[in-house]
Amino acid sequence: MNTKKTMQKTIYGTFLFVLCFVFINGSEAQNTDTGILTLDRIFTDREFTSERFGPARWLDDGTGYTTLEAPADGEGRDLVKYDPETGKREILVHARQLVPEGKEKPLGIANYAWSPDGDKLLVFTNTKRVWRQNTRGDYWVLDLSSGGLKQLGTFAKPSTLMFAKFSPDGKKAGYVVENNIYVEGLAAGKVIQLTHDGSETLINGTFDWVYEEEFSLRDGFRWSPDSRSIAYWQLDASGVREFYLINNTDSLYSYIIPIQYPKVGETLSACRVGVISAGGGETIWIKVKGDPRNNYIARMEWAAGSDEIIFQYINRHQNTIKLMLGNAGTGEVNNIYTEKDEAWLNVVDDLKWMDNGKSFTWISEHTGWRHVYLVSRDGQSITPVTKGAYDVISVQNIDEKGGYVYFIASPDNPTQRYLFRASLSGKGDAERLTPVDQQGYHSYQVSPDSKWAIHTFTNTTTPRTIDIIDLPEHKPVRMLAENKELKEKRARLKVNPVEFFRVDIGDGVELDGWMIKPYNFDPSKKYPVLFYIYGEPAGQTVQDRPPSLWHLLLSQKGYIIISVDNRGTPAPRGRDWKKCVYMQIGILSSADQAKAAKIISKWDFVDENRIAIWGWSGGGSGTLNAILRYPDIYHTGISVAPVPDQRYYDAIYQERYMRTPEENPEGFEKGSPVTFAKNLKGNLLIVHGTGDDNVHYQGTEALINELIKYNKHFTMMAYPNRSHGIREGKGTTRHLYGLLTRYLLENMPPGTF
Repeated sequence: MNTKKTMQKTIYGTFLFVLCFVFINGSEAQNTDTGILTLDRIFTDREFTSERFGPARWLDDGTGYTTLEAPADGEGRDLVKYDPETGKREILVHARQLVPEGKEKPLGIANYAWSPDGDKLLVFTNTKRVWRQNTRGDYWVLDLSSGGLKQLGTFAKPSTLMFAKFSPDGKKAGYVVENNIYVEGLAAGKVIQLTHDGSETLINGTFDWVYEEEFSLRDGFRWSPDSRSIAYWQLDASGVREFYLINNTDSLYSYIIPIQYPKVGETLSACRVGVISAGGGETIWIKVKGDPRNNYIARMEWAAGSDEIIFQYINRHQNTIKLMLGNAGTGEVNNIYTEKDEAWLNVVDDLKWMDNGKSFTWISEHTGWRHVYLVSRDGQSITPVTKGAYDVISVQNIDEKGGYVYFIASPDNPTQRYLFRASLSGKGDAERLTPVDQQGYHSYQVSPDSKWAIHTFTNTTTPRTIDIIDLPEHKPVRMLAENKELKEKRARLKVNPVEFFRVDIGDGVELDGWMIKPYNFDPSKKYPVLFYIYGEPAGQTVQDRPPSLWHLLLSQKGYIIISVDNRGTPAPRGRDWKKCVYMQIGILSSADQAKAAKIISKWDFVDENRIAIWGWSGGGSGTLNAILRYPDIYHTGISVAPVPDQRYYDAIYQERYMRTPEENPEGFEKGSPVTFAKNLKGNLLIVHGTGDDNVHYQGTEALINELIKYNKHFTMMAYPNRSHGIREGKGTTRHLYGLLTRYLLENMPPGTF
């Protein structure tokens, strides 16, 4: 036995030398075999880029969709309309119409919107990034009748306008500049400043970092249907402590970048909503009870009229949603409906008013499954629209005139997605519209009248195809992106197909997983395994979609790649599947992963002494928990942008699942990988961007200190000023994946015995 191990080490050492020689001399990039992947083919040459379509959007009347296309001659992009049935093409706005006076080039279109009468076009251009997205820039209005092109907010500095939108009567536009709300008349250009108290800490009409990150809130004001008023959010962030990012590379002297960032258990922004006349005046604040720093207003809209707004008022624990109507004239409120859960609740995005405001749609998991309901305006009548032992994953369209709700679900296979519809009356069973012979992952952009959809289909062997279908027959009308060339390229790759499986970890729990074996797989031999993990409530990795090209590359080098979804991931397997991790994030998930890994390590073709795991963000945390909590199972770990200590993450996310460190001290301690730093036995690579405003580099430094304290050897790579995606800067992505690949090859070499 000892002789065998010595021989194995010799073989591995020789093989490692050859691999390192290949990487050092760059011969990987010279590989001309089209069946073999290289890092350069994937990340530098980008050979496998998917054919693009859109983005497209349906016109409100469903008569067609619009998209942006390069003009036949000249620069810029034309705004083009297509008839869904015939494919007839019509240029609605030529790029040359968007050339400002005195300029030579047309405006670059980052986004656009039509006025209600369709006579004017609002163009968003010259944009700048604010946290995740480019939400600050310049806005121009094109009058299609006169051909006039006019810039909004010329009083402001360039690229400082946010969320400009037409009033419902089409006569005005509202927008935010430096945390104040303005209204501008489109005819005379008169500007009225509605709020005057905006500052770095008093935020009108938009949001702070954490509201954007965790509630996906950016645009913070709403026009009333009669165009006379604006309802808006105001956040007072004066009590929120600032976290400092340090930029050491962009100037001779370093400088700090302050971010108002409420860490778990710390002070939150105070939030309130109010209504103000579009002509100016005093704000009427909605009179909600409770501490505004310990409750959230996560959604707000006008309530099917101009007299009331409706909003979701959520407690700090995020396990109670009070749906409230607020009187726009008096500020008085009426709590019409309350939803509670012993764990947490997610914000409802599919509230739509029905029957002229007499009822609305709602999403709830109170039966154990996520379903659509119809609720009366007073909250007294609740009618189930969908029902059964399955989750409504997402609502695609609510067609009141046709009497149906269109939604995505997958009752039989949580790795896939299909289109269904159900009667709004709640009678009968839901009807599957996606053909049964198209097994895989489907997404839809349904037209407002539900007669058409832009349909995207993919699975593990099929790059995405995009076509127009008519509904409800799901009849293909016209292909928009076939990706024929990409299909042919991927078909030539020397890879094994993805295999789906379930692993029974005991106590009646089965976890979904997928596996990619090397293309020259020999079942009589044993192979190293690399697990890919996310594991948090925000993502599901085991899905019937094309695998990562990098994972395929690693499989070609001799690794078996496996991913398993532990409990707590948002797979459509019911409420209990997702919420059993409450108060024990990082604990139950890592236990599930370890049980699965231990079972898989006993498979005949798996080398139990060569088990690696890697992940990013929540997956980076999961990787740390795996290799530190279960050091006898995992040989190597690669952790990218992790949260080593849950106390360092933001309040809204972490408290949703864990409450605060004061309320749940044991959960925070046992769920944080830093607690188990002393257990490290295997190889560990930690990668983090020092400019990560989301998951702070601070957490990785805290882990490093603990590893040093216990004399644990590890490898780390800091990418200067890169954010959470570690993508900024020329060559960054190629360098990162080269690093990850080299580390795996050097520390857990492939090869069989």
